[in-house]
Amino acid sequence: MAEPVMVTDERLAMLPAPLRASWHRCATQYVLPPAAEGPIHLLCGAEIRQACARMGPLLKVAEAELERLHGIVSTLDYSVLLADPQGIVLTRRGDAPQERGHKRWHLWPGAKWAESVAGTNGIGTCLMEGRPVTVHMDQHWRLALRYLTCSAVPFYGPDGRLAGALDVSSTRPDPEGRVATMMEAVLVDAARRIERRSFLDAFKGYTVVLLGASDDISLPMVALDEAHVVVGATYAARLMLDLKDDGPQVCFDLATHGQGVPSFPDAERSVIEGALAMSKGKVAPAARLLGVSRSTLHRKMKMLGVREDQASVSTPPM
Repeated sequence: MAEPVMVTDERLAMLPAPLRASWHRCATQYVLPPAAEGPIHLLCGAEIRQACARMGPLLKVAEAELERLHGIVSTLDYSVLLADPQGIVLTRRGDAPQERGHKRWHLWPGAKWAESVAGTNGIGTCLMEGRPVTVHMDQHWRLALRYLTCSAVPFYGPDGRLAGALDVSSTRPDPEGRVATMMEAVLVDAARRIERRSFLDAFKGYTVVLLGASDDISLPMVALDEAHVVVGATYAARLMLDLKDDGPQVCFDLATHGQGVPSFPDAERSVIEGALAMSKGKVAPAARLLGVSRSTLHRKMKMLGVREDQASVSTPPM
């Protein structure tokens, strides 16, 4: 059995709290020699296809968001990666001049960045911590990875379960790491967009309700059937409603489930205003987002007292 790796208290004190916990795991739980290489091979094409199939429709939903992210970060020499819950990179967005170097550094589909394999890194550590993580240069556990900077956030699927991680990485980071820390906010917004779109797609035809604002990665959303019974809930909604069962299916009456949950009219008003805000006050695109007809949305807006000119200021940014 391998001996735990010694890490000085002074070195740990220089790291952000999530990375201190990660370094401790690398030293005592995984017993990874810092001088060893990181991921040493890429999965073959068949293995990557199997991993993509396991993610299912969510991978297709994420494509537009990956393109949007690439447009934001590419001018800063960053590429965009999407990994599954095991830390396996499934797809990448990057510019052609970066491809050779990024493949050499395993910033490529098929690379496994699980923390237990690669040590402290953006993808693996954010999956372990369940929160945004930035690992800048010598904050990586493996010495061979200390020329990289990566920021990553986990994201959740429509069943409320961890679906994977979004990552932006650079092989030519600024030494101060100022750009890297700003990337987390961009990634959190992308993770929310993917969760929101996948949830709306998964529960098309149901009423989707946003249960208030959220500062976290996941948005507290539920799907209601015609009897106002909850048939689906996001990760944040499951925490808010204290759902003990972590299975994908839920079914309970929102009106009788606990305290602190907004009334149905208030919740329905919130989600309509959110859809209108995303559609810049245009009713037809908002109706498509909600999976209802334009006439139905007009009727609900009149009944709930929602005006188009209020929508853009009454809902927090997503």
